[in-house]
Amino acid sequence: MAYHQQTQSRYGQCDSFWVESHDDGVYAMRAEARERQRAIARMQQRSIAEELSRLTADEYQEDIMQHMIHMESQTVPDVNSIDIQTEIQWFMRPYLLDFLVEAHAAFQLLPETLFLAVNLLDRYCSRRVVYKRHYQLVGCAALLIAAKYGDKKDRVPTVRELKSMCCSLYDDEMFTQMEWHVLQTLNWVVGHTTVDAFLQIALSEAPYDAEVEHMTLYIAEIALFHKEFVSTRPSVLARSALALARCVLSRPQARTTDWSGAYDAQTVVGLSNHLYQPSPVLSRKYASMHLSNVSTTVDEFLQRQAQMARRAAAPPTPPPTVTLEEPKPMSDVYGPQTPQKNPYGAAVMQNGCLTPPITPESDQFNGQGYVKSQSAQTYPTTPTPDHPSNIQHHGQYYHNTHLHPQHM
Repeated sequence: MAYHQQTQSRYGQCDSFWVESHDDGVYAMRAEARERQRAIARMQQRSIAEELSRLTADEYQEDIMQHMIHMESQTVPDVNSIDIQTEIQWFMRPYLLDFLVEAHAAFQLLPETLFLAVNLLDRYCSRRVVYKRHYQLVGCAALLIAAKYGDKKDRVPTVRELKSMCCSLYDDEMFTQMEWHVLQTLNWVVGHTTVDAFLQIALSEAPYDAEVEHMTLYIAEIALFHKEFVSTRPSVLARSALALARCVLSRPQARTTDWSGAYDAQTVVGLSNHLYQPSPVLSRKYASMHLSNVSTTVDEFLQRQAQMARRAAAPPTPPPTVTLEEPKPMSDVYGPQTPQKNPYGAAVMQNGCLTPPITPESDQFNGQGYVKSQSAQTYPTTPTPDHPSNIQHHGQYYHNTHLHPQHM
């Protein structure tokens, strides 16, 4: 009571007081409506900005394309310089790229970050001698630079995370020093038009198809593992991978007048030859649902192609044998006939010869029919048995002319 009197004397009489009211739900609904209107306004502003960006991009699309082609020519690695490395060899490349693919997927980085990281790695190896024990460190530094350059800031890996993925093989300072050394070697030129950038331009020419995009990225990432595509320009690789992806998925190809229709047939064949044995890490990555299971689709496509090849290589099935019934003898049809003597059936006697048939001068009988002889021969008439010496002489003559194999 004394406290109440003291507060009244100090602050005066207070006539206002707070009463619980049921109008709080109305204020909450009004606040929610205002927040909804702000969200709708932000979405409208974003759509207007995207439309303006698209119109501006269409206006400067040709200039942008020229700049991208110029940049890719300036930032293409030299495969011949990598060949002369003393310690690192090409068989080590798949192991390092498996590590980079796993790290890229673990941090959920953008697709262009992986292509840029591999480009930085190859460009550095084109200019500096890399020791085998530092090969993985250079790959981590390239991934760190690529993530800082174009990816979201909250997804950029830290040095501690990279060190943990490398099993503490390198110190924290080594990552920082290698990152600085890579940038110094490349003259701080990090920008590079990746395959993903050209792919987005090619996909904009047709209605969007997520499966085609994922298949193209899968084929392009397979190309990262192989030496023959290190110096291939990203624009050529993007169009060729897109053409192969559409072929695998049975999608119609782009028109020849479109930019994506000018693909390189030789590069397409080279990419198709490497679809049979992809990296297990890469195949497992693209077997997920959010990437359309494209690695499984490729395996099924290759199995169908192998079955078709085996079917084409198999010997053709012989046609069914048709057996014709022998005609019945005429005697069975018309009754008994007068027996005829076969003059050629058993005409050769043990100590004799065949009496020549009566034929035209230019024909000769070969046992199956009459054929034209090479030269017309006039056979002498049947000898008259007037003297045994003449019979023996003429019999030997007919035996030689009619029964010798070269005359048969």
